[in-house]
Amino acid sequence: MNIISALVTIFGLGLFEIINSVDNAIINAEVLSTMKAASRKWFVTWGLFFSVIVVRGLLPFLIVLLLNPKVGILGTITAVFHSDARVAQSLHESAPYLLLAGGVFMIFVFFHWLFLEEKNFGLPGEKFIASQGVWFYAIVSILLTVIVWYAIQVNPYLALSAVVGSTVFFITHGFKQQAAQAERSLLKKGMSDISKILYLEVIDMTFSIDGVLGSFAFTFFVPLILIGNGLGAFVLRKITVSNIENIKKYLYIKNGAMYSILILGSIMMLDSFRMEIPFWASPLSTSVIVGYFFLKSTKVLKLPVSQ
Repeated sequence: MNIISALVTIFGLGLFEIINSVDNAIINAEVLSTMKAASRKWFVTWGLFFSVIVVRGLLPFLIVLLLNPKVGILGTITAVFHSDARVAQSLHESAPYLLLAGGVFMIFVFFHWLFLEEKNFGLPGEKFIASQGVWFYAIVSILLTVIVWYAIQVNPYLALSAVVGSTVFFITHGFKQQAAQAERSLLKKGMSDISKILYLEVIDMTFSIDGVLGSFAFTFFVPLILIGNGLGAFVLRKITVSNIENIKKYLYIKNGAMYSILILGSIMMLDSFRMEIPFWASPLSTSVIVGYFFLKSTKVLKLPVSQ
């Protein structure tokens, strides 16, 4: 990968991390507003270290390790940064399993948002689909059945990876629902700042799964994932503290995140069946979709794009 390809990939990763974590940033801002200035400063500094280094740093390595268990922890770290040929070949062979699991997960996230979550309707048909929320479970069940049927023709383990992706979705979705309830309880009961910081770190870990899995739609080169996701998380933390109220005014940013997730999930699924997708497809689609919904938001606000 040349320098231009790397920069395009990093830009796409950072942009996706930012827009995909807007909900997380809003939760952080609401909880932080109830904390003392010293606690907020601690969260921004050490919390950033935990968010970027521990969560977004370890998860990609853990995924690579699970795909290559024989290499071991130290072997994985060494191989990733030195482009070890054995690990590269192993990743190439096992990539379809991760891509299909991640693709199913991402597409389920999109359909859950489309059918069941509260939203600002940004495209024709969204309001009607939201009124048919009961169909979410039927749609994703039929979709999973079709994907498994096609995957099992290729490899039974590939079919299993699709089921794993759906399982990860329902597990993490349960954690997110619990987190939403915990947030309301947290703000009402007046818990200590330490408890709130611990809560924010746990919820950040849950939200980071979407971003880490989606990052493999951009690249399998872990150092680029670390840089792109790390930059995105850093920018998001700064926004959380200084400008979250302005970000919330852009009504359709979440829509952009969700449609990006749909496209990235589709790319991952196509890749899992060995269909060649150019490296620029993920960053370009993310940029175009986010740009469209950003412009749509500015029109609602009647603000110049430069603002």
